[in-house]
Amino acid sequence: MGERMNSDMVAVPAGSVTLSDRRTERSWTVEVASFRMSAVPVTQEWYAEVTGERPSTARGELLPVEGVSWWDAIRFCNALSRREGLIPAYGVRPGGQDADWDVTADGYRLPTEAEWEHACRAGGTGPRYGELDEIAWYRGNADDRIHQVGGKQPNTWGLYDMLGNVWNWCWDLYDPEVYGTYRVLRGGGWSDEHWSCRASVRRRSHPTFRIDDVGFRVARSTPDTPGARPA
Repeated sequence: MGERMNSDMVAVPAGSVTLSDRRTERSWTVEVASFRMSAVPVTQEWYAEVTGERPSTARGELLPVEGVSWWDAIRFCNALSRREGLIPAYGVRPGGQDADWDVTADGYRLPTEAEWEHACRAGGTGPRYGELDEIAWYRGNADDRIHQVGGKQPNTWGLYDMLGNVWNWCWDLYDPEVYGTYRVLRGGGWSDEHWSCRASVRRRSHPTFRIDDVGFRVARSTPDTPGARPA
């Protein structure tokens, strides 16, 4: 199953999602345009095909790529876009300290965190899209290791591993006034407790950060419906 889904893209319908932050105790609603998201996190096989690199600690073609920074994910998106003859979504500013997103580009990109949470919930309102042991690899069942993509049940829109296995980098800055360039991480990982594997949980890290339970998945804007910038 994992090999078939390696680079499959799933259509995510438009909708609205309410995000919340426990630290600031605020919530905000975002309208999300339709877009496409990879059915599974980017695998080591797919990452190596595009970049020629194998950065992961654990090795396996159908394991999620991990040990990748936000910048690594941005570069992968642009490289994949060029490989498929698409317009890259990102332009890196001089000095390599920041990137701009061309919302009119048809290439691959990271999801916004609103897109990510909307896709994770798949129309539901609960903390998860199913029983945790059935949908996610986390501390309670992962046997202290990462697992192949697609090994648990997907949500109703056909997206696998939205919770658990690896955290997903998102496009957004977390809280620039407090954390500067830190970017958003979503989804929880194989070493996390159950409370971290919920649709609403937000974490952050520096865009150069690499660790063995952080990966990413890719998105594309639907034609004629450019992706919306984060609120």
